[in-house]
Amino acid sequence: MKIHDKATISFSDGSNSFEFPILKGSLGADVIDIRKLYSSTGKFTYDPGFLSTASCKSNITYIDGDKGVLLYRGYPIEQLARSCDFLEVCYLLHYGELPSVKEKKDFDNLVKSHSMIHESMALFMNGFPRNAHPMAVLTGLIGGMAAFYPDSLKINSVEQQDLCLIRLIAQMPTLVAMSHRYSLGQPYQYPKNDLSYTANFMRMMFGTPCEDYRIRNILVRALDRIFILHADHEQNASTSTVRLCGSSGTSPFAAVASGIACLWGPAHGGANQACLEMLERLHAQGGISQVGDFMERVKDKDSGERLMGFGHRVYKNFDPRAKIMQETCREVLAELGVENDPLFQLASAVEKIALEDEYFVERKLYPNVDFYSGITLRALGLPPDVFTSIFALARTIGWVAQWKEMINDSEYRIGRPRQLFIGAQSREVLPLVDR
Repeated sequence: MKIHDKATISFSDGSNSFEFPILKGSLGADVIDIRKLYSSTGKFTYDPGFLSTASCKSNITYIDGDKGVLLYRGYPIEQLARSCDFLEVCYLLHYGELPSVKEKKDFDNLVKSHSMIHESMALFMNGFPRNAHPMAVLTGLIGGMAAFYPDSLKINSVEQQDLCLIRLIAQMPTLVAMSHRYSLGQPYQYPKNDLSYTANFMRMMFGTPCEDYRIRNILVRALDRIFILHADHEQNASTSTVRLCGSSGTSPFAAVASGIACLWGPAHGGANQACLEMLERLHAQGGISQVGDFMERVKDKDSGERLMGFGHRVYKNFDPRAKIMQETCREVLAELGVENDPLFQLASAVEKIALEDEYFVERKLYPNVDFYSGITLRALGLPPDVFTSIFALARTIGWVAQWKEMINDSEYRIGRPRQLFIGAQSREVLPLVDR
């Protein structure tokens, strides 16, 4: 990161002008460094949602929304999803490079060696109602890990930073599967170290003491690919929450729990479930024959109809993950012998109209990763209320990599956004009898 030029800020009230450095990164927009804005001018910037504010510098993930580009450590998401497994991507996001054969084997074994949870966590689980939302349970469980690993509070220890990362990515599948089994009233399945990361998760989700889960490689690979596609996504709401929470020096388990709580919000982590519910409603209303009328209602702002799974806060072009997700969905349905799945047919019909209709094309409403992921997860046997937990499982590596980057950044400070105060000015408190 280097100073590229300077920006001059002038004021119409005759105040002095001030110069601020323009920082240039390796990719993307230049950034005006306004850290001295308040001390120089007595003014703050106003940016609700921080849509025009860079909160940090990072070398982990890069998005070019106009071109539809997503890079993890410089590698295109399409290449990673097709050529690597999830733990290779975890290694990449954590260490900055793809592993060698030996490094991958050692890393896989290290993760597997930490997949068991403390037995008391099962007792902790028993305190939740069986109908509790999985994300509520997961938030509590991950936050509670700090009680079992108090050494995690040594956040400046590189050894502890690495150990926390391994524990989180290793135990998240166990905890997600455990919460799912608990909601069904079924016994927990312990991890098996002779299985791959994702195969192990699927076995813990679906296996029973009566009949073990049959591993189907195409289905395992599909879920593994979903994990890769969701592993990180730059400074989104939940990642920013993890960074802000972690900036106080708290345990990384607490920081990740805050990210899970943020992801739970329907505007962030619930999009694929919303897409699936939209398609199910359309199917119930008549299916393919109703798609045209449905899309016309979407265009009518007074109808209240919303098209879920299209458009994105960042991408103003194709979401690069969407095509891979559609391919993965086809593979899963073919493996299961349900190529003519009615919801997939509906999704294809909706997508066709959206890509051809001038209304959607002008607004750059292209399919995003959520549009086909809900259909895929449902086909894999996962209930909709678990979808966001799957997202959290995948995103854990991104959260922890971003947290570690922040902790080791010499410029990092505790987060403290400013405000534009519009409330009452100073007032005198009257005695109770005079009010």
